[in-house]
Amino acid sequence: MPLSSPEAIHSAVVRRLRFACGLPATTAPPPDDTRAIREQGSAVVEFTFLALLLMVPLVYFIITMGQIQGGSFAVVGAADQAAKVYVAQPDAASAQRAAEQAALVALADYGHPADNAQVTTSCDPSACQAAGTAVTVTVSLMVPLPFVPFSDEFRLNASNVEASSTQLVGRFR
Repeated sequence: MPLSSPEAIHSAVVRRLRFACGLPATTAPPPDDTRAIREQGSAVVEFTFLALLLMVPLVYFIITMGQIQGGSFAVVGAADQAAKVYVAQPDAASAQRAAEQAALVALADYGHPADNAQVTTSCDPSACQAAGTAVTVTVSLMVPLPFVPFSDEFRLNASNVEASSTQLVGRFR
């Protein structure tokens, strides 16, 4: 018996598969399935919900890591500039003020307020203005969490970054 139409081929394949699986050869026509009609489009809703659920924390994590990286760049630049300014000053008092001011200006260029920063200076021989003295300036910065709507009393920090820079006081100034 030759199979000529696609419907005949399909029904023969279905009968053989049903026989191989141990199911009855004939079945009643499928009932009007209204459940399939009701659930049309639910995949879009589920995808949107899961995408928001997974993407919002991921984007926040990326923004926080960017803030920490920006803070790292800021303290490196601030420490370098502060050390260079410190060794160029004639006396220790004006050198400390100039170094702190240079560090705060460098941090402000990166958008970080002066309240979150701390500048410390140390000298290898204790005479900071003597020729050949190694002056080390360390800048610490608390990087706050982005988009946190709390007041200053309840400030949440993402990280505390720190950088140091050392310059030698030259013989000729």
